[in-house]
Amino acid sequence: MSYEGPFGDLLDANERYARDFADAGLTGQAAKGLAVVTCMDSRIDPLRLLGLEAGDAKILRNAGARVTDDVLRTLVLAVYLLGVDRVLVMPHTDCRMSKSTDEDVHRLVAEKYGVDTRSLDFHTVPDQREALLHDITRIRAYPYLPRELHVGGGVYDVHSGRLMPVEM
Repeated sequence: MSYEGPFGDLLDANERYARDFADAGLTGQAAKGLAVVTCMDSRIDPLRLLGLEAGDAKILRNAGARVTDDVLRTLVLAVYLLGVDRVLVMPHTDCRMSKSTDEDVHRLVAEKYGVDTRSLDFHTVPDQREALLHDITRIRAYPYLPRELHVGGGVYDVHSGRLMPVEM
């Protein structure tokens, strides 16, 4: 079967994937007890770069790998319901969020597309290391997460494939 339309390529690929699907026995638990907070950048393959497989970890992605309120909410669920006992915060080099300020992004979107985004906080990262340390501290200090939760962070280099530990 071949699908048409803007998602046809994805549906075709899914048909091929489903033919040999072997992960039906996995549960929703994080088999390695890990949650990874990383960027939405498509150059990052978090499972493969950490030597993991499907079912091993919970992957939380957003622009800039920032620990937002929604990430904290999701970590609470991951810890108490899905077997997570350690969290790795992993931003990356060459990130668009580290090359702009929120004001830059607001101005660019307004000028190029005519959309006023000033009500949004994009969580841009002027100092990636400082932002990473802030986000690690935010998780550690969050009152709904257990004190014994292991939290660490490192910057993934998209050009070398190496994870550079910052605090682990």
